[in-house]
Amino acid sequence: MGAATLMLGVEWAMTDTARNAPVLEMRNITKTYPGVRALENVDLDVRAGEVHALVGENGAGKSTLMKILAGAQTKDSGTILLNGEPVQIDSPQRAMDLGISIIYQEFNLVPFLNAAENIYLGREPRSRIPGFVDFRTMYRESQQVIDRLGVPLNVRTPVNRLSVAQQQMVEIAKATSRRSSIIVMDEPSATLTDHELASLFALIRQLKAEGVAIVYISHRLEEVFEIADRVTVLRDGKRIDTRNIGDLTREEIIRLMVGRELTQMIPKVPAPLGDNILEVRSLNRKGLLHDVSLTVRKGEIVGIAGLVGAGRTELARAIFGADRIDSGEILIDGKPVRVRSPQEAIRLGIGLVTEDRKAQGLVLGMVVRENVTLANLGALTRLSFIMAGRERQVAREYVSSLSIKTPSIEQTVQNLSGGNQQKVVLAKWLFTQSKLLIFDEPTRGIDVGAKTEIYQLMNDLAAQGVGILMISSELPEVLGMSDRILVMHEGRIVGELPASEATQERIMHLATGGT
Repeated sequence: MGAATLMLGVEWAMTDTARNAPVLEMRNITKTYPGVRALENVDLDVRAGEVHALVGENGAGKSTLMKILAGAQTKDSGTILLNGEPVQIDSPQRAMDLGISIIYQEFNLVPFLNAAENIYLGREPRSRIPGFVDFRTMYRESQQVIDRLGVPLNVRTPVNRLSVAQQQMVEIAKATSRRSSIIVMDEPSATLTDHELASLFALIRQLKAEGVAIVYISHRLEEVFEIADRVTVLRDGKRIDTRNIGDLTREEIIRLMVGRELTQMIPKVPAPLGDNILEVRSLNRKGLLHDVSLTVRKGEIVGIAGLVGAGRTELARAIFGADRIDSGEILIDGKPVRVRSPQEAIRLGIGLVTEDRKAQGLVLGMVVRENVTLANLGALTRLSFIMAGRERQVAREYVSSLSIKTPSIEQTVQNLSGGNQQKVVLAKWLFTQSKLLIFDEPTRGIDVGAKTEIYQLMNDLAAQGVGILMISSELPEVLGMSDRILVMHEGRIVGELPASEATQERIMHLATGGT
């Protein structure tokens, strides 16, 4: 095979023998946290020019294993080999020096720097003048990387003004712009639309052809079957199996992941519908929302679909009082209300499960108990003092009912897996007993078993008369869980479809500006 040119000029000349040789071997990797054995003698090998999927339930050890590879965590025991040679990876810088890049599920961006500055952070191109950065080169090259990802994004835009999906693409650009022989992608598609996902897969296929080894972590099994060559399954910190993708079915992967059969992935249960719990009339926010009107009835799940930038999250934040509105009206239980802050929204019975749980849904330095009760401390207070015993009781009840995997309610939430962090966020809003819940990407980064649990929770809430507004980029999720589907495009609701008439094709037609 002749040499192929990497998108950033790195040249790879791969023989068939080199492609079959492991570029990475992790042997007997063990890692223990206080009260938790995260990894136990885990093996993983990845070949050059291969996409190796790493799958498992939340808490199975996937991210911990990759953090050890990236130098962000230290292993207790085990060996890491690159091209057959043992290496010590004791820092992220060491990993990068060895040609390892990682795209974390939770972003590693500096919010007040722009996209280009984040992509080249720590390795900025130098000007001919000593001590100065060559910004012209940096902006040009970073824009080229972003453009190849198919993202309409100006790299001079500060990261804190980008959507979550756009931040994800900046993370991908940052990793692929390095001269890396191994790239780890931890849930890279969690916030991406179908169009953006197609661009990501095209990039992955290009990198694979050029000899880059890719470890791909995803809970979306359809992606695994489309892009992976081999699959390693982890469960409870142990490697269960490694197989060629052609030798597996979806059902077999799920059985290996969860140790049981899951026959119904989206178990929608119709609930009796009551009066309107939410009514939005002609809501406007300059440049973001245009004349948006909608209703949600008691017991109803209303799905909101649309491409990134369509205004879905902006609508959720406006209803919740997190962002101001220029004009329009919001009614709760038929009565006009002014929602000027999240505190007022909570008082009115509105809860918001945000798409970015770490930045907006949790206080990472607090323990599980504190996060669960944080939004409703008034229910636990007597004479201005928190009733500690009652608080512990509430936290234990939600840990049990939501099957949150934690050694105790005193565990710091930043030490939980992403899926268990999401369950803590859900517990927080359940404790407020909200009558309207807005779910923004409720199963982002959630494994197949936990997804079913969250869907069942949504069914239970609807059966109790709670109204649910659900934003999701996963069209099967929108189709499977919604009573009605609203489609947004460029800040407007451009279509409404009853679940019985909705298809992915009709949704995408509307989402892309069709009529």
